[in-house]
This record gives sequence, C-alpha cells and structure tokens, in this order.
Amino acid sequence: MTKNLRGPQAFIIEEKPHPKKLKPEITFEAEPPVHEIVHVPHAVLPARGTRWGSIFIGATFTFFSLWAGLTITKMIESFFQSSPFLGWVALSIASLAGLAALAIVFREIYGLARLRRIEKIQLMAAHALNQDDASSAMQTVAALTSLYKAKADSAWNLKNYETHANDIIDPRDRVRLIERFLVDPLDENAHRIIARRARRVTLLTTVTPAAALDVLFVAAQNLAMMREIATLYGGRPSTLATFKLARMVITHLAIAGGMALSENFLHLFVGKGILGRLSARFGEGAVNGILTARIGLAACEVCRPIPQDVTKRETLASLMKELTTFGSTGKSE
Repeated sequence: MTKNLRGPQAFIIEEKPHPKKLKPEITFEAEPPVHEIVHVPHAVLPARGTRWGSIFIGATFTFFSLWAGLTITKMIESFFQSSPFLGWVALSIASLAGLAALAIVFREIYGLARLRRIEKIQLMAAHALNQDDASSAMQTVAALTSLYKAKADSAWNLKNYETHANDIIDPRDRVRLIERFLVDPLDENAHRIIARRARRVTLLTTVTPAAALDVLFVAAQNLAMMREIATLYGGRPSTLATFKLARMVITHLAIAGGMALSENFLHLFVGKGILGRLSARFGEGAVNGILTARIGLAACEVCRPIPQDVTKRETLASLMKELTTFGSTGKSE
C-alpha cells in the first residue's frame, strides 16, 4: 500500500482573466435655467358673436349725424336766402365745427391705436421672455425704440442702451436690458403719480361733507391718474381710450381679486392703532386712498410695455407709509 502512495507535488494554477463587468455610464444633463412665466397683465377676452349693442349704438349715432347734417344744411340755405353775408358766416362756422369734429375723431382713433400698440408690445415681450424667442425680442426692441425715441426724457437712456445692445446675444436678456434702460426709470415717476393721487383722495375725502361728492371726486381722480400713467408709459389717452383703459384696469382687478380688502390687510392698520386713534371720516378717506393706490398699481401693470418681474413689482404695502403719514418718504415726492 505504501508503494501506491503519491508523494507531495506542487501544482501551478493559472488564473484565467475574468471578463470585466461593464459599468453603466451615468451622465447628468444640465437642467435649463428656470425662468418665471410672464403673464400679460390684462385679460384677453374671447371673441364673441354679433354685438347687437354696438350695432344699435352705431346705427343710432349715424342716424343722428344724418339728421344733424340735414338740419344744418337747411339752416345754412335759409341764411343764404335771407342774406349772402349771413349765409357765408353760417357756412364758415359750420365748416370750423366740422373741422374740430374731425380733429376730435382722429385724436380718439390715434389714442385707441396707441393703446392697442402697447398691448401688442406686451404680447411680444411676454412671448420673448417666456420662449426666449429671438424674433419676438427683435420686434419688441424695435417697437420700444420707436415708441420712446420721440420722448426727450428717454433720449439719453436710449443712447445708453444702443451702446450696450451689441454686448447681449440672448433674446431674453436683450428684452430685459432695454426694459432696464427705458422702462424702469419710468416706474419711479409712476410711483410718485400714484402716491400723490392717493394722498389727495385721502385728504379731500376726509374733509368733503357729502358722500355723493366723494364718489365724483374719487372717480375723477382715478381717471386722471390712469391718464397720467398711460401718458408716462407712452400712451396718448383720449376720452375713448381712457374709458377703454378703465375697463382694462377693472378687468385686471377682477381677475387678480385686488379690489377686495382682506381682514389681514385691514389689521395692518388697526393692529398698529393708526385708524383706531383717528376719526371714522379719516378711516373712510384712508380706505379710498388705498383703493386708489391699488387701481394705480393695476394701471401700471396694464400700461407698462414690458410685463414686470414679480420680484421687482411694487406692492400695495410699499405705499402704506406714505398714505398714512402723508410724508415724502422712500420714492415719493
């Protein structure tokens, strides 16, 4: 049995190379920068059907225009029959009145067209900011340049923009650049307009004895404020354009829910004891001033050619100190 035993031997084990395990390559794609979606401030109303009210008003106005023209013609003919001199005088007066009427009509059309032009710029600017679209950005820049080149107070800012315009390639940044040079300086003046009108409403509502006079005065001050703001941002508000602007502001307030004064907002004053220490009449004036300031801020959003960034947008709380102290603090006069 001992002869069959094997002696110790050495074995060399060759390790075979194992196939390498394939590791999945994980790649991280850079996320695009998140930009806030810019909304057009006023509501785009859906197309409606036949507007019978507009047809009735147009037909009635045309009928009375024909009636007035026929009456004036007969009157001038009667003057000519009585005396040629009186006839020519009546014809001259009628011609002057007609020329003035045409001037008023053209002014109204121009005011409405100017307001519509600002609406189109807002739409183009919002599309350029949201989509980073180069074509919309170029159209926005060209429209703003044409809108403000005739304003003497914007000439220096426009020149500064043209100096830096070639340094910006991104469409969104180009729109924000022209906003910084041409539109942002106007926001300071808009703040002064709103603060002045709101303080005036607060003071005069306090001293006005009749409530009916309060309504008329507040309405007149708000319309005048909207006209000033529209003119500041490049509009030419005529009578019809002012009423259209008022409708746009009311629509914007209705959508934003800005007309309502919440309990928390009133506690901002009552909690500090401001209205509690003053008369009830001044409390009514303060509320009217607050509503005037809110309408003014809405008018700025509607008339501003480029929708403002939410982080930079002025809030109603920033005007409270001026409305309650009647001082020239911050941005006010």
